[in-house]
Amino acid sequence: MFSFAMEASMARLGRYFIDGQALHLIQRGNNRQAIFHSDDDYRVYRSWLGEAAHAHGCAIHAYVLMTNHVHLLVTPDDKDAVPRMMQVLGRLYVRHFNFFYRRSGTLWEGRYRAAPIDSDAYFLSCSRYIELNPVRARMVARPLDYRWSSYRAHAHGNADPLLTDHALYKGLGRSAAEREKAYRALFDVPLAKDFVDALRAATNGGWALGRERFKAEIAKALKRRVTPLPPGPKPRTEKKTKSR
Repeated sequence: MFSFAMEASMARLGRYFIDGQALHLIQRGNNRQAIFHSDDDYRVYRSWLGEAAHAHGCAIHAYVLMTNHVHLLVTPDDKDAVPRMMQVLGRLYVRHFNFFYRRSGTLWEGRYRAAPIDSDAYFLSCSRYIELNPVRARMVARPLDYRWSSYRAHAHGNADPLLTDHALYKGLGRSAAEREKAYRALFDVPLAKDFVDALRAATNGGWALGRERFKAEIAKALKRRVTPLPPGPKPRTEKKTKSR
């Protein structure tokens, strides 16, 4: 049985967090401004993310720190884990950023966005989507060339204390070498555009991403809809009559 927490909002349906359920999370800088200016910024953020995740029971499976936003693939042990982790991390990092760059005020673009992911269907695809962000942004030619993501750990065995391997990653092979080889092979096939569009829409809207059964189970547990309403009928247009 799911245990969950919801955050209410007058303008939109509240966010929801389910213990033991992987989710894709994105947080952007305000007005898409840079949130990292130096290597120290990236290192500080990653270190505090690890501390906050450990303290509040969040397993980080994949991540990328882009210039003006962050992607995480995370499983919370408890329904309150993600909000607590992000609150602590946000407070610490904003204080650091404002102090070093002599600024004040908000750093983030409102609320972070999050969507539960049907792990069996989409977990590895979501991990690839996250780690391919620098390639899509044309910052690097290969995910291997980008330092601030989980790709080097997953594909080449680089030590990364921030990460907790998901069971689906472990299932790629019996040894670390087998898992890394199998994971690298996943990147030989481009991500389907339909999946990319669906993941972005789900994350921005706070909708569940997965098979119909997965969506139905979460909706039943939460007693609320977790998918957007179908589009209404198109408005009728009156036929123009020729003037005589």
